[in-house]
Amino acid sequence: MTPQRTATATTAARRPARVAFVGAGPGDASLMTVAAVDLLRRADAVITDQLTNEAIVASMTGDDVDVVDASHGEHGQQLTHASRAKLVVKTAKAHKGGLVVRLMDGDPATFNGLAEEAQALVKADIDFDIVPGVSSVSAVPTYAGVPLTARGTGALHVVSLSGSKRADLSHSVADDVTLVLLGLPEHIAPAFGELIAAGRAADTPVALTRGGTTTQQATRQTTLDAAAEALADLDEPLLAVIGSTVGMRDALSWFETKPLYGWRVLIPRTKDQAGPMTKQLLGHGATSEVVPTISVEPPRTPQAVERAVRGLVTGRYQWIGFTSVNAVKAIREKFEEFGLDARAFSGLKIAAVGGVTADALRDWGLEPDLVPSGEMSARGLLEEWPPYDEVLDPIDRVFLPRADIATDTLVAGLQDMGWQVDDVTAYRTVRATPPPAPVRDAIKQGAFDAVVFTSSSTVRNLVGIAGKPHPSTIIACIGPATAKTAEEAGLRVDVLAPEATGDSLVEALADHGRELAAAAAEAGEEQTRPSQRRKKSTARRKAKG
Repeated sequence: MTPQRTATATTAARRPARVAFVGAGPGDASLMTVAAVDLLRRADAVITDQLTNEAIVASMTGDDVDVVDASHGEHGQQLTHASRAKLVVKTAKAHKGGLVVRLMDGDPATFNGLAEEAQALVKADIDFDIVPGVSSVSAVPTYAGVPLTARGTGALHVVSLSGSKRADLSHSVADDVTLVLLGLPEHIAPAFGELIAAGRAADTPVALTRGGTTTQQATRQTTLDAAAEALADLDEPLLAVIGSTVGMRDALSWFETKPLYGWRVLIPRTKDQAGPMTKQLLGHGATSEVVPTISVEPPRTPQAVERAVRGLVTGRYQWIGFTSVNAVKAIREKFEEFGLDARAFSGLKIAAVGGVTADALRDWGLEPDLVPSGEMSARGLLEEWPPYDEVLDPIDRVFLPRADIATDTLVAGLQDMGWQVDDVTAYRTVRATPPPAPVRDAIKQGAFDAVVFTSSSTVRNLVGIAGKPHPSTIIACIGPATAKTAEEAGLRVDVLAPEATGDSLVEALADHGRELAAAAAEAGEEQTRPSQRRKKSTARRKAKG
């Protein structure tokens, strides 16, 4: 049996890689299928398509994955279907015994080169799988608030246009036909006149969408006789919907009307801390950019924190107080180093300075016994921390793992209440290096629509390494202490979270976005982002000058 298994394994290793044709969807990474994400994670090579988002591929694949561009050749020319098919075969042969993901825009079987490329694999005796994806044909109109069918719709026609040949649109002129056109603006524009000439009503509603399903999506609603003119300043692939259902967009537009749609938000935190906030912002239509303001490093001498962790296990402490997410992370790393887990906290009372720190504890499987209900700060924690009672408290000692630059407010307050405090440096905070010049310029010139500050240190450090945000930028703060620091730095605070949590901060910013939109609607003005208002005011000043 063993020789047979060895022979089989050797044969598999000699064969070309198995190829998986995977639909990447229309652009929104959250629309990728579970199978697509799993295959990308396991891929030895990924062959990308014309509209592939490189950042998405990088986030879903391993560090050593081989990424092959199938959109253009060595000299910048667009590859033909035949050239792409040869490239897929070549890549599969170069990764024997592995897995090659051929990532295709939208759905592989819909206006893609699946047929040609799969036939080439059959001819080369290479195994393959096909994972369907969400097609832009249905997804982009949906994200634009345009149903493709409704009561009274008799047919749905889909046409992909290119410069090589024209399509016969004479069968798509009836009022009950919804027509979807895909292609570059210069290829789509002539079709509008051809439809009118063939008998389609000139006032038929038309929706033109570019950047579909991404936060760069923009839709123009017009009529058939004006559609070609509406394409004049566009130069990227788009999708046009022609038909009566376009008229429903006013009521059904759900994506482009999100409260922070198109906003560019700056998060001055480390990437691992900003993950949940980034996802929440995306849910409100905003893109985010993380700028680390501090670098967290181990203490110069780890012996003190190691002694404290051993004392925690042996019952030296009644309480442990966490004053930051970084403190939680530092102790958790020390636990893992010692081979300990959350069970070592049994019998110990746990305090967290605020909601973000409490969430970090819950991620570790620990439920804090004390979180301030009022001000989430060292002062707020002291107001609710019970004084030491020699009758009720068997142990009088508290472990505070903190940063090297932490203040003495909490220590002094606990000592006044009768507690013995082991104030231990668990980590050091070092100001991060300044972000790249383009990011610094964007911060100072108002290219960001908002900045979300989650602590006083993020305010001080961002201003220190990158300068003050432009006055047009919305400043959102997690609590009163952070807001005070921002004001002391000369910033105008526009948004204050009702609770000191990341979720509350983002929701408060979204509410502010709704208020700005409502005010613009009431004034009869077009809704614009803060960064766009800055550009308009600058243009007006230049015109006056």
